[in-house]
Amino acid sequence: MVVLRHPPTRASRPVALTIGNFDGVHVGHRAMIERVIMRAGERGIDSCVMTFEPHPREFFAPDQAPARLTTLREKLELLEAFGVRRVLVCRFDQDFARIEAEAFVERLVVGALGARYVLVGDDFRYGARRLGSFDALRAAGKRHGFEVERMHSVEVQGMRVSSTAVRERLAAGELDGAAALLGRPYSIGGRVVGGDRLGRELGFPTANVALRRHPVPLQGIFAVQVTGLGDAPLAGAASLGVRPTVKSGARPVLEVHLLDFEGELYGRRLQVHFLKKLRDEKKYADLASLMEAIGRDVDDTRRYFRERGA
Repeated sequence: MVVLRHPPTRASRPVALTIGNFDGVHVGHRAMIERVIMRAGERGIDSCVMTFEPHPREFFAPDQAPARLTTLREKLELLEAFGVRRVLVCRFDQDFARIEAEAFVERLVVGALGARYVLVGDDFRYGARRLGSFDALRAAGKRHGFEVERMHSVEVQGMRVSSTAVRERLAAGELDGAAALLGRPYSIGGRVVGGDRLGRELGFPTANVALRRHPVPLQGIFAVQVTGLGDAPLAGAASLGVRPTVKSGARPVLEVHLLDFEGELYGRRLQVHFLKKLRDEKKYADLASLMEAIGRDVDDTRRYFRERGA
């Protein structure tokens, strides 16, 4: 997959294009990607995704922006896994926000990418002040020679799939519901970095996975599977939160205790897949009480995997 970090001055070859934030790359996004890939194949051209970094809501109102479901790296990995051939990552800044709707089409859709086909969602808007509509895009397509198609929302279990719906289920601890909307268990990836080694002192050594997203869409204690350490996923118990027993006012930390694992993890990149929420975080009176609680969490995690036959 070719990743373009800056719009080229002219297209190298025509594409079938879809445009959006694609946060989470959920089943609705995947349906759009599959259709774009199919339309590209019909025309003998490349499939292409245009996305934005940062998320426009992070740019306009960073204090009110929703928790990200995926980092840019994770998003690109998913798009590549689904078969997308090209991705244009547009830097969303003040200059980009000022691009008028017609200029957006002429400079990016036509000029930079040479789109012959464009697929958008049913709530798609574009250009400065979000003035560009589906009807305006379709009219622009007639002028510039590209086809425009709109894809309606995908539903799962009678529910409209959206990044917002995924966040709501994660925040509520409904991991199965979130997985149904995503098409896979929710996960967070990152490199293992040094921590305060408190887990080791308490008898439960943990991998401290660096978080590249704030705020996080879920918090608590979880049964997880971890990939990145071999061919098979490893079972573990994870804590994602502010660790109220040992710190005050801290930013969220992701710590994972791998069951029955011994080895050096520093510097390794792990993907932590959240399967079941065991409980919310709790502030304990002392470290002894915390250690007992962690022991119960590990027992509950072993029981969870044992019942699954893992």
